[in-house]
Amino acid sequence: MDKTAREAYSEAVLQEVLRRFGAEPGSIKALNGFESFIYEYTRNGQELVLRVTHSGRRSPAEIEGEIDWLNYLTDRDVPAARAVPSMNGNFVEVVPGANGFSFLAASFVKAAGGSARRPEIWNTTLFREMGRIMGRMHRLTKAYQPRNPSLKRPYIEIDFDGMERFIPASETIVLEKAGAIRERLRHLPKDINSYGLIHFDFHRGNFFVDEGRITLFDFDDCLYGWFAADIAISLFYAVPHHCESKEDLDNAARFMDYFMEGYRMENMISSQWMRTIPLFLKQREIDLYAVVHRSMDVNNLDQWGTSYMTRRKWKIENDIPFVDLDFAQWGC
Repeated sequence: MDKTAREAYSEAVLQEVLRRFGAEPGSIKALNGFESFIYEYTRNGQELVLRVTHSGRRSPAEIEGEIDWLNYLTDRDVPAARAVPSMNGNFVEVVPGANGFSFLAASFVKAAGGSARRPEIWNTTLFREMGRIMGRMHRLTKAYQPRNPSLKRPYIEIDFDGMERFIPASETIVLEKAGAIRERLRHLPKDINSYGLIHFDFHRGNFFVDEGRITLFDFDDCLYGWFAADIAISLFYAVPHHCESKEDLDNAARFMDYFMEGYRMENMISSQWMRTIPLFLKQREIDLYAVVHRSMDVNNLDQWGTSYMTRRKWKIENDIPFVDLDFAQWGC
């Protein structure tokens, strides 16, 4: 999260948000959140999740657009945590904060089950189900139209532009590589079978599993982008930060085998589009590199940050593939 936004947040803002969403006294529990403040709470005996983000990240219309699409998908049997309105019937509540920031709150049904990070759950059956759910989402998004034209989500190429400003100006080669990706994105074709509203953050940190059943959540990053980019994101977070050994590459290929088997149950994607996955992996690699510079002290990184940033600049500058596989084999 942007440091100035975090400083503008206060207990008074939180209490006003809790009041508007009818949280039962004593039921609030802070959860881990990276881009937003996340809480668990209870209303009328129902367990819900509260997300509070800031006006520098999203507008009310963008969050309304997220919720419009999310509820469209849940109405069509996509297993996701549906949004619920506030006590005033609003899906988004805006509360003023300090330093010119406003805070935007939205609430969702708490997903059943627990984390998919457990080793006994992270298996080929789960990979196939992840792919099937993403395939269904891509198929359904082809017919989706926002109920109000103003409720538009960002576009992938514009969203990436905004992250470049966090890369240090002295890192001219990294900025050059980012610019080259931006240009490639601008020239990719868009059609109903390749481009639409996508989740863009579908990984094991953003769904729970209950007796083998997935419930997807955190649609905050959803945007208009290529279906191949969505697939790339799931792979990006399914492999180690440095996917280089034969074992790691074999595991990556195994993930893709089952993920794409599930995906093809619901939607088809061509080998031509699958060949673009290295581009989208590199886009996310650079995007996350910029996020670390934005949100962390690069001279005092935690374990995760240290692991990710080790040799990262060198890899970006030298065009080292994030995952070196022939992705065309998983297309149609």
